[in-house]
Amino acid sequence: MSDQQGQTDTTGFDNEMTEILESFIVETREIMERLGQELLELEKRPMDSELHNSIFRAVHTIKGTSSFLGFEQLTTLAHRCEDVLNKIRKKELTVTSKGMDILVEAYDLLKALLQMIEDKSAEKLDLTNILAKLEVMARGVASESVEVPTVQAPTVEGEYSPAVEPVGEQGAKPQPPEPVSAQSSSSPTAHAKVVDSTIRVDVTRLDSLMNLVGELVLGRNRLSQIAFQLGEQYEGVTATKDLVETSSQIDFITTELQMAVMKTRMVPIAKVFNKLPRLIRDLCKEMGKEIDLQVSGEETELDKSIIEELNDPLVHIIRNAADHGVELPEERKKNGKSEKGTVIVKAEHVGNHIVISILDDGKGMDPEKLKQKGIEKGLITEAQAREMSRREAFNLIFAPGFSTAAKVTNVSGRGVGMDVVRTNISKLKGIVEIESETGIGSTFVIKLPLTLAIIQGLLVEASNEIFSIPLGSVLEVVRARQAEIATVNGHEVIRLRNTVLPLARIADVLGSTAGAAADEWRYIVVVGLAERRLGVVVDSLLGQKEVVIKSLGDYLGKVPGIAGSTILGDGRVIMIVDVGEFMKLCSGGVGQMTRPMSLEMAAA
Repeated sequence: MSDQQGQTDTTGFDNEMTEILESFIVETREIMERLGQELLELEKRPMDSELHNSIFRAVHTIKGTSSFLGFEQLTTLAHRCEDVLNKIRKKELTVTSKGMDILVEAYDLLKALLQMIEDKSAEKLDLTNILAKLEVMARGVASESVEVPTVQAPTVEGEYSPAVEPVGEQGAKPQPPEPVSAQSSSSPTAHAKVVDSTIRVDVTRLDSLMNLVGELVLGRNRLSQIAFQLGEQYEGVTATKDLVETSSQIDFITTELQMAVMKTRMVPIAKVFNKLPRLIRDLCKEMGKEIDLQVSGEETELDKSIIEELNDPLVHIIRNAADHGVELPEERKKNGKSEKGTVIVKAEHVGNHIVISILDDGKGMDPEKLKQKGIEKGLITEAQAREMSRREAFNLIFAPGFSTAAKVTNVSGRGVGMDVVRTNISKLKGIVEIESETGIGSTFVIKLPLTLAIIQGLLVEASNEIFSIPLGSVLEVVRARQAEIATVNGHEVIRLRNTVLPLARIADVLGSTAGAAADEWRYIVVVGLAERRLGVVVDSLLGQKEVVIKSLGDYLGKVPGIAGSTILGDGRVIMIVDVGEFMKLCSGGVGQMTRPMSLEMAAA
């Protein structure tokens, strides 16, 4: 076996050793996640003996298991951290701000080393600097003379990480395989109970199970339709009555099974929220601000696939709040505010959605300044700026290249952050809304579906064809006469409260050849995606239905504006509208067509 980054090369492991390695990576990652939270708590409660012991045990476990597998660098760094933590728990060393910076830096390097083990990287990290810092710290002084590295560390799962640098190679021989046991930061008995009550399942197996449940849902819908038809046709017949009752029972069981399978894919949003305290800590140090982060709803669960895409937009919104929102302590004091700003992040379930709110008590956003910056960047004209509503002005921050920062820094100024938010939230079929008051603060609200596999759909009929519009993108439904629909600059619009909403017809956009209904009344389904809004004109509403998104197959491939298909209870195949693509097709892009206009702009 060859050596890698001072750690064992895993390519030559037999099956037993590979299984041990995989178990080590999973268990160590779990320990590291808990350790990161406890280190941040240690900064707030430096004299908490229970916390001292918990952190020490976690690092001791990492040292022991990594030593067994021959991961020399991980073992060495964990051992040096253990020396420091042992003195802290024995009250021989006091936790200071400088000392916490060193421990946090060491923690980032431990995470980077673990990531490199998982990636089977042949590189190693230069630990000279951090080992020297820890050694000096263990002697009772957090050294100011040891320089901090200035290069960027590998980022683990999109998390903010400070500096490390891969260099050369250094080898270590693996020891013979033995049983591996990871000590928990809790008691051994408690750890055994957790292990006994849980199993790890490959995500692909859960995906396969979800697909089977999807087929079952389609069969359930078909059975319910048949039972209903026979119940009407042969009312009073015993066999028909039994069929209806059985269908109702299968309906109930299928729904319960569907929810159970969905829950197996659910992950607490704490997986994302737990990274925020560290992010705020680093931003405060970098910008010289004081921010109190308040988090609630960490136990709220949503689909694993959504969790993975949620990290980046949430980090960018938090950065935006810390940099552009919360003012410097002197400025806040001058304005009669507490010197320490507040950022509140909370999550909650609302129906079949999860709603995440990010609030700050900063300076808020001035719509007029946003418009002026939009003009300077060439995103809008002066005429458009004059007619823009407050919400339209706030939504300018989502435009690529838009930034209000006076200069480019490590935190902001490049104009890419909020564009990432829009892109990722759109990908998740979610909606983001902004409200802000100058001098008071800003609120970002993100609304996401719990899962993307089985959705609630609004069935609509347009030009004698049935379509399903994902209910998660539907904001409201308006009934209007054909005469109320006007045309502005070649686009159909309708007056909706204090704005003029652009409209689109499914038949026109998707190229249907069927004739439109002759009724003078039309239904307008107002849909939203990220910050954009559009009214979809349909002939009639057929109700809400749970649908399973199925691909169109290789024969049809990808059809613009269509997310997939589903089968109704009567056996008919209908198309599911892809709201994001539909909006793009309306005007060949995501420009004016999908942005509500003020009344004055429409009149012009």
